[in-house]
Amino acid sequence: MGRFLHSSFALLVFIAVALTLQSVQASDPELTKDFQVPAGINAADIDGTFFTSEALRNVMPNVASPFATVTTANLVAPAKTPFLAVDGLGVSMALLQFPPGTVNPPHTHPRGTELLFMIEGTLDVGLVDTTNKLFTNTLYKGDIFAFPKGLVHFQINNDKYKTVTALGAFSSSNAGLVRLPNTLFNTSAPIFDKVLEISFGISGDVVKALRAQFA
Repeated sequence: MGRFLHSSFALLVFIAVALTLQSVQASDPELTKDFQVPAGINAADIDGTFFTSEALRNVMPNVASPFATVTTANLVAPAKTPFLAVDGLGVSMALLQFPPGTVNPPHTHPRGTELLFMIEGTLDVGLVDTTNKLFTNTLYKGDIFAFPKGLVHFQINNDKYKTVTALGAFSSSNAGLVRLPNTLFNTSAPIFDKVLEISFGISGDVVKALRAQFA
């Protein structure tokens, strides 16, 4: 009996260690030097411009869309180069702009927590935890809101006249993005209609209409 308990305890320890190692490996790898020097670049030639990105200069929101304008999180913009200085640092950020009445639809970031900093305007935000509890708040200029990794969340600008600007910072160099409407009703890799009909209690016609919306 004692040998059995000892073996069981050893197995539990092994499983715990394995899960811990798996958790560590799932995070962004730790950089063991001050910063990553890209291949083909001489470290002696690096100056302050290397640590500067112009990707968010003069970004304009799309006022014709019902959705917020969100830049890519790794700060890659058209006609601009990637922000190489952040490679290996395990962080990223995105600029969010909300013309009046626009929404950032329910979505998740499976690999990173988001801190949303309010630059201008008033924004209503919410998140849902794994017990299906909804947490909402109204944010004002200077406020910061935390969206824990993997939890479904959203933002909406309920102001009829003013554009809202915010900055999202992530605890991962690639936090990932799963926009639920696009994921569930996309046409490039469609989920079976019957699955959606039963899951949401809707008709096939509604499924088709939603697919057309997010095609």
